[in-house]
Amino acid sequence: MDKPKIPNTALHERDGIAQPQSISNKAIAHVIQLRKKQPSAIELVNGILAGDKTALSRAITLVESTNPSHLEKATAVINSCLPHANKSVRIGITGVPGVGKSTFIEAFGKHLTGLGKKVAVLAVDPSSSLSHGSILGDKTRMEELVKDANAYIRPSASGDTLGGVARKTREAIILCEACGFDTIIIETVGVGQSETAVHSMVDFFLLLKISGAGDELQGIKRGIMEMADLIVINKADGDNIKRAKLAKTEFNRALHLFPAKASGWQPKVTTCSSITHEGIAETWQTISEFFDLTKANDFFGFRRSEQNSYWLTETINEQLKANFYSREDIAALLEQNKKAVQNNELSPFAAASILLEKYFGLK
Repeated sequence: MDKPKIPNTALHERDGIAQPQSISNKAIAHVIQLRKKQPSAIELVNGILAGDKTALSRAITLVESTNPSHLEKATAVINSCLPHANKSVRIGITGVPGVGKSTFIEAFGKHLTGLGKKVAVLAVDPSSSLSHGSILGDKTRMEELVKDANAYIRPSASGDTLGGVARKTREAIILCEACGFDTIIIETVGVGQSETAVHSMVDFFLLLKISGAGDELQGIKRGIMEMADLIVINKADGDNIKRAKLAKTEFNRALHLFPAKASGWQPKVTTCSSITHEGIAETWQTISEFFDLTKANDFFGFRRSEQNSYWLTETINEQLKANFYSREDIAALLEQNKKAVQNNELSPFAAASILLEKYFGLK
């Protein structure tokens, strides 16, 4: 009796030939071993100075680490890179979510690399206050720029820092400059507070706006307007061109009401489209004019010096705070005093005095 034929369908598919493993176990083990091996500070510095993006990424991860054991190594890397830094221009870009920051930065970055510039983008992603997680999606949104050999994109989680500015963004700037990047772009979260911190570490501050939404809807305060060296009305394309031109006129009027800047620069307003790239070249031309002016009148160097002083005190404050909360005896006393404050047995000011006296060894 003949055997019944098996139908040639997906439900009755015969086993095919087993595919060979594309990567050998030996190769996989080798890659894992390489990842586990931590390069020395000297190896990281040599890689950074040679323009190695992998070494740059590992060094930034090191300086962002909250592990106290990484501090000494990170400091050694920063100190070795410092003599090779400060040879770039630093541009801060802000705007509320939805204004098109990532699309603008990609178009702007591609324009700069087309001019022969080496561009590093330090994008700060907001961390969730509940899960403390962060999407870190800028590499996905800037899919063309991320493939550019003369560009580097580093998304960093904001963590618990004020307004969403990554704790080690300034150190990352130094590392990127030492790696040969001559144009550093820092994208802020755009929630209204981080701009002050970013303004204190950049040479030029660009504010992205969109037409058809009032300041109340965009969440932009007068203080941020005063910090801006250039306002760019984004999404000036299609049916939106007329509204963008009207917004440009309105913002130009508003800027003339603000006090004159110490740099001698009169802030400007332009329009652009990150889709059609209209206005992107003009934006860079305006920024270049700013640098020509501030380097000629020495404001550029003066501002850098002022920023260094500011970040000295900020670093002291940060390290004192970190050291204070990491001490076990302080942590125990803090919990004890918290309960007393919550139960109205002790005032917050008295509790703080007790903790500080303990920390400084006054009692």
